Parts: sequence; C-alpha cells; structure tokens
Amino acid sequence: MDTETLKTAVISHNSIPGEEFIERDIFDKVKDSGENPFIIIINGIRRCGKSTLMQQIRRINKENRYYLNFDDERLIGFSIDDFQKVHEIYVELYGLENTFYFDEIQNIDKWETFVRRMHDSKNKVYITGSNASMLSRELGTRLTGRHLSYTLYPFSFREYLRFNNISVSKDDFYLTEPRSIIKKHFNQYLTTGGIPEYLMYGNTDYLKSLYESIIYRDVIARYNLPDEKTLKDLIHYLASNIGREFSFNSLRKMLGLSNATTVKEYLNYFENSFLVFTIPRYSPSLKKQMYSNKKVYFIDNGLANNISFRFSGNRGGMLENIVFLSLKRKDCQIYFHKDKKECDFVIKDGFEIREAIQVTQNIEDSVTRKREIEGLKEAMDEYELKEGLILTEYTEEEIVLQDKRTIIVKPIWKWLLEG
Repeated sequence: MDTETLKTAVISHNSIPGEEFIERDIFDKVKDSGENPFIIIINGIRRCGKSTLMQQIRRINKENRYYLNFDDERLIGFSIDDFQKVHEIYVELYGLENTFYFDEIQNIDKWETFVRRMHDSKNKVYITGSNASMLSRELGTRLTGRHLSYTLYPFSFREYLRFNNISVSKDDFYLTEPRSIIKKHFNQYLTTGGIPEYLMYGNTDYLKSLYESIIYRDVIARYNLPDEKTLKDLIHYLASNIGREFSFNSLRKMLGLSNATTVKEYLNYFENSFLVFTIPRYSPSLKKQMYSNKKVYFIDNGLANNISFRFSGNRGGMLENIVFLSLKRKDCQIYFHKDKKECDFVIKDGFEIREAIQVTQNIEDSVTRKREIEGLKEAMDEYELKEGLILTEYTEEEIVLQDKRTIIVKPIWKWLLEG
C-alpha cells in the first residue's frame, strides 16, 4: 500500500472517543498495565464491543497512540509487508512507544509474524479478532505460550443493567421496588439480548445488517462458499430450534444435502464466527461424544429473535439460551445429560461432572415439576452430586430429596446477578 494512504488511516484512527464507556465484566482481566509479557487477545462476534473495550484499555494506558483498525476499507489490500511501513509512520508521527493496538487483525494474512516480532522485541501488543479458528491457528503456531486469550460476548445481564444505569446490591433481591425493577429489565433483556448498538438505537434493521455481515463476510466470503441459500436455511433452522437436539444426518436430510460432512463444516464456520455454539451429550468416551447428538445455542437472544422462524415464541428456549451464555462467559465445559431422562446442562471440572442444571419457565405445573426434578435427579445419581439446580423464571424454593440431597430452585435473573 502507498505510504500516504497508510498515514491517513493511522491519523484518523488515533483519537480515543470521549464518551463514557460501559464497563465490561472482563475489563479487569484484559486491561493489563503492560507489566506482564503476554500478547492480549480479545475475540468475539462482530459488534459485541471489542473495539470499544480496546479504546477503554487505550484510555487508561500512557502509551496509546499506536492503534489501527483493519475493518477500515482504506486498508483493503494491506499485506504483511505494510506492517513495517505502519511502524515507521507511528515513530515519525508520535515518537517511540512500545504498545501496539490492532483491531480485527484476522483480516490480514500472516499477521502473527509481525506480532511475534514486536513481542520478541519487548513490545506490548493488544489485538482483537472475529474468527475463532483463524486466531487459534495462528496463535497455536507462531505465538504459542506468548498470549492470553479472552472472549467478549454481548452484554451480560449485569452489563445490561449497567447500560441502563441500574446498580444492584444483594439487598435489592429482597426489596419490593428494586426487585420489581430488576425483573422488568430481565424481561426486556430476555428478548432484546445484549448487542450494544442495538440496545442503543433499538432498530431491528441493525440486527439484520449485522447478521448479513457475519454470513457474507465471515462465512461465505471467507470460506468461498457458493450455496448461500442452504447456509441461510441452516442458520434459520438453528436459530428456531435453540436448545433442541440434532444430528448432522438429520440436518443433512432437512437441507437436502448428500453429505453430512458438509453440514458439519457449515456448523464449524458458524461457530468460528461466534454466531452459534454446539454442545454434545456427555459420555466418558470421547468417541461417543463425537458421534452423539448435539444441542445448539445462539450468541444473542435479540439476534436469534431477528432471524428465526419462532424463537421469540419459545420463552423456555430463550431462558435456556441466556443460562447457556452465562456458563460460556465463565469458561465452563458444558454438556447435556440424556439417558432415560434428560438434564439441560452438566458442567465438567477437571475429569468429573461437578454440577447439573435444569432450566424451565416454571415448575408450577405438576407434570413439568415431575419431569424437571426426575431429569435432574437422574443426572445427580449418575455423577454422584449432592446438590442440583433448577433455574426458573420466578420460582424460588429448596427441595430436599428422601436421601437428604438438595435441589435448589432459583430465578434465573437472581442466579445471573449472584455470580
């Protein structure tokens, strides 16, 4: 690229926005004063706030002028050789600094070679990216042992309350007015999700535009895929069936494809772009896990509502998706249990299952109550757990089983805020 174009981009990116930022839950982990030697990686779906988080980090660091966002159309055609030109421009314009900030770096082929060189020269580097596979591939080759990686998700419920200027203490769980305010906002969060710019402007066309950008830029264009209709049919089906079991073969038949491997590849592409997640049925055998049915969850309720056929009418599925996302934010190893009965989530810690969780809208109905308790109890028996958890929309109680084990029933909103 020509030097003048690069210099124009560098200058235009240099300022730090002056508005107030919503503090993210992972901010303390990623802000890093520069004292440790690691490259800091922030990945996640497009428009979840990675660039804003990067600006927050820049704001608190003394060295903050070596910044570039590779989503800028002026940088189309940027190659690995242009990094050296950019470095020289930085020194020319701003003097010597040892901290670099690069947004959406996965757009640049072989970016990891420059980042490693800067790291080996005792520089601090922060980068963001929107493709899990490409980042992990590069990080796993040239940058092994040199980085700390964090995933940023759309707003959690706590961040959503922060966005709405609602502060919460544990006393508020038991006071009528604050509790009612929290529940009101939870009902809104359940359907709107947590994409920051959508919450700011409330325009559903924005969610449609975001979805199209992910599908075309992060999936179709990146992997050079010709069958746009099949991809869209698949993602619409997945968004409409959150929390339900599927097999690659059943999806193959539904889509009219000849090979289940194609379906598996499409799902990998969606997962690499952070759009969907799949979890397997738990088994001590990795081979059985690999070939078992999966369940699918979505990155954001608002986004799923916007592109699905019926997700907005499935309140139980929306609740389950929020619980799943909270577990993902905690970096849990998540599975589902199924034998004679079913349990929505079992959480593995080390080599053992340590927690079993059911999610349901309510357990007021006797049939639903029996099903949820029996499914949870079967998981507790299987994994020798003394306590189980049922998360509901509003119900709160403690159930003591005949063998003295305990099932805690708790509202999802309260569980989200306690963690």
